[in-house]
Amino acid sequence: MKRSDVAIEEGFSAPQACKLVGISYRQIDSWARSGLLRPSLAEARGSGRRRRYSYRDLVQLKVIRRLLDAGIALGKIRRVVAFLGSQLGEDLASASLVVNGQESLLVHHEGELIDVLRGGQAVFSVVALGPLSAELDGAITDLRRSPAGRGALGDRVPA
Repeated sequence: MKRSDVAIEEGFSAPQACKLVGISYRQIDSWARSGLLRPSLAEARGSGRRRRYSYRDLVQLKVIRRLLDAGIALGKIRRVVAFLGSQLGEDLASASLVVNGQESLLVHHEGELIDVLRGGQAVFSVVALGPLSAELDGAITDLRRSPAGRGALGDRVPA
């Protein structure tokens, strides 16, 4: 087992998490105490037990940091973190967040845009246009290869 695998398995201390995520100890302490993001491996209890954060916790801390940097209020971030945790679980890093001012925060996941601040409503379906060209090219090639299609390509379309 590599040294980095051992560190991930054992988790990260609060000071390590702060350094990795780019936040202050005061922030991480406040977020743990308020319940915004409690460490999943070990919470601080008494004077001898220190917080231990998992890799997933670090991802969530990064999300919180990015949202704060984007100007999102902490109260709204709480809702976003709760939604992402309940809806995406371990798949958190696969989503993209779209910040649209203070009133709308969209999550792009599996082809849908979901407005997290408005109760998780699906707002739009995202259609990837890149594969359309390849799909159309394949259909044209198939049409050219078929006996019925050879004549159809030279046919005039009525006006």
